This record gives sequence, structure tokens and C-alpha cells, in this order.
Amino acid sequence: MNEKYKYPKVLTIAGSDSGGAAGIQADIKTISALGCYGMSVITGLTAQNSLGVQGVMGVEPLFVKQQLESIFSDLQPDVIKIGMVFSSELAYTISNYLKDYPDIPIVFDPVMVATSGDQLIQSETIKTIIEKLFPLATIITPNMDEAAILAKIPVKNVNDMKLAAKNIIDLGCQNVIVKGGHLKETQLTSILMDSNYSITEFQHQKINTKNINGAGCTFSSAIASFLAIGYSLYESVNLAQEFTFQAILHGQNIQTGHGNGSLNHFFNPSKMIQLNLHP
Repeated sequence: MNEKYKYPKVLTIAGSDSGGAAGIQADIKTISALGCYGMSVITGLTAQNSLGVQGVMGVEPLFVKQQLESIFSDLQPDVIKIGMVFSSELAYTISNYLKDYPDIPIVFDPVMVATSGDQLIQSETIKTIIEKLFPLATIITPNMDEAAILAKIPVKNVNDMKLAAKNIIDLGCQNVIVKGGHLKETQLTSILMDSNYSITEFQHQKINTKNINGAGCTFSSAIASFLAIGYSLYESVNLAQEFTFQAILHGQNIQTGHGNGSLNHFFNPSKMIQLNLHP
């Protein structure tokens, strides 16, 4: 055995989007485009296209555990991204397994509502993911609608986002970024807050396009990928913001369906990154 290098490995634990724009599919595209090695544990299946979600089916918790055991016995990830957790049983299964790996950063995108407005998880699951998965996560990445559900307040503007971020931190999070993609302004603002309530604002121009399906999945997977490469959390969030912006920009005029289209994840793909095996 003469191996001297390794790829930065990112595991995504999420649902499958049959339309290819969001979920596992967006995660793997993002991870690959950024030069990392992507692996997946599928928590749910959706019948989905650019027009909406026609059906959702959760994967049995025992099989989710089997997927986790398979990955960790051979391909232990450098960073984990969690997306759609369809049921409380799945949240318990995932948290019980991952609590034994406290040194692996976790990026948790609490996917609750699709771009189309369709609810993707069972209502009783929200309480469980707060109790079981939030304490394990390095950063939580809700959009404004999800932040409103978690913080139990309306979230319509930047001031609301700051208050929601504080409420979410108080639920037991280390870091949270409330994404401002649903703001009406032409300059979008996202709010990053840490456990000391320190705020960093990230801004970028709003792009006039409906091709934003999977933007949240892309953003969280990009954070995970940059963390796996070796960037700090702040640097990873900043780079992920720029990657997602560029992916939307380069896909803004492309039709891939008759509704909310996909991002262009491969506008400037990286080669697979090789890290020293024994730094």
C-alpha cells in the first residue's frame, strides 16, 4: 500500500429528489464540483420535479442505520451534511449514531419546505430534530420560512432574521445562518450568529430568476465541502455564499423544466483535491 493522499470526504444524509435539482442530487453535484469525494445516506424518497412534490416516502430507520454503518466502517467522512430528516424515528437513529463521532463537523440544513412550498417532513419531527440533532450540529442553515417555524416568530426582514437567529441559538445551536434568499430587496442579506450572539452579515445581489430549486441544499453542501478542504467556518460560509450565487447566476437563463429550475453546479468545476494522508 503506497497511498500518500486522500480526497476530502463529505457525507450527505438527506432525501432524494427525482427531479435532480435538490436533495442528495444537488449535494453530490456540489461536493463533486468543489473537488471533494461525496457519499450519501438516503433518508427519504420524493416523487418531485420542477413543478413541485407529488409524493414523499421515508426510508426505514434500520436501513438508514445500515447505510451509516457501511460508510463509517470503511469511508469515515471528514464532514457531514444533514438535509431532510423525514420522521422522528429517523432523527433518533441519526443522532444516536453520530453522537459517537463528536469531532466530525456537521452542517445541518433543516429542510422543512420545498421551493414549491410543499412540506417535506412530518410536523412532529421538528421537535425531535431540535432536541436530538441541533446539539450535534456545527452550524444550522435555515431559510426564512424554516427560521420562522423554528423561532416561532414571523420572519419578513433582516431585523426579524436577527431575532430569529437568537431564538434558534437559544434552542442549543453552536452557530446558525438564516439565509435571506426570500427577501424582497435587490440586495440580499444572510445573518450568521454564533453562541455568543455575535453577528456577521453576508450580502449578495438578488438574481432575477426562478431557477433556484436546490439552492439551500447547494449552500449547505458547499459549506461542508469547504470545511472538509480545511477552511474555517467563517471562510466556508463566505465561499459557499459565492459558489451558490455563481451557480444561480450561470443557470439563470436555462430551462430544465416548466417550473423552478436547477442551479448550474458545474459552472467552474474543480478537479478532485488531494490532501496529504498523514499531514
